[in-house]
Amino acid sequence: MDIAGKTAFITGGASGIGFGIAQRLLANGARLVLADIRQDHLDEARQFFEERQEGRNVHTIRLDVSDRAMMREAAKECEAVMGGPDILVNNAGIDPSGPFEQATYQDWDYGIAINLMGPINGIMEFAPGMRARGRGGHIVNTASLAGLTPMPSFMAIYAVAKAGVITLTESIRDSMAQDNIGVTVLMPGPIKSRIHESGQNRPERFRDGSGFRKNEEQLAQRVVADSWMEPTEVGDMIVDAIRNNTLYVSTHGNWKDAVEQRFRALMDSMPEAKPFDFSATLAVPRKPD
Repeated sequence: MDIAGKTAFITGGASGIGFGIAQRLLANGARLVLADIRQDHLDEARQFFEERQEGRNVHTIRLDVSDRAMMREAAKECEAVMGGPDILVNNAGIDPSGPFEQATYQDWDYGIAINLMGPINGIMEFAPGMRARGRGGHIVNTASLAGLTPMPSFMAIYAVAKAGVITLTESIRDSMAQDNIGVTVLMPGPIKSRIHESGQNRPERFRDGSGFRKNEEQLAQRVVADSWMEPTEVGDMIVDAIRNNTLYVSTHGNWKDAVEQRFRALMDSMPEAKPFDFSATLAVPRKPD
């Protein structure tokens, strides 16, 4: 896929990984619609591009990806301003981590609503238009390496949602390919971002009754390490993935042994296969004429 001249809609696009992807897509000729829940981040992103004389190719929208009505309006605005996206990057994410025994339904609802339902909401609202325009395109969903390997219990909500994003992306590939729309799942490790500010970004409807308030206050004090990957490096990986319709993109190899052990254990749990057309049993039988 040629990126030049295309429009990209990026959630969580005003900071961290999303902003890194935005910079690299713009550098390769794309126009941008950046969506983010933080207006201050959007203002900073717009100023960044305007200072580089690139503001004419950037439009910003304040968006809570868990709010389907807002997502629907964002799709309409993107269509009106830029003609609808050719590239959809469902990147917005948060870190709903804390002691598992302290997790409440509010924390589960928050983590799933943003990290899993956010990409689902993006696909549901934008994919029909991408299909209808007939230009093909590409969808990128940001998951995590935490979705590939067993994680400690304090990361359970995060890992469950991110594992779902991986499966979501794998599962829609055949359908999207019918309209020449490629898909990629991004599985990052430690990247320089503002995900530690997740507590500040929590919508009001998910605040009352949370068991993670103290943990979110501690997380907000985390210092981003210099050794963590630059977001623009991730952006280069995504540019390459879009061009080549690469399904999986992993940023780090640190968890390779753990992932291999997990999949080896899964394989070992399976009995020897017997000749059986499982897919045939899933077909809906036709009624006789």
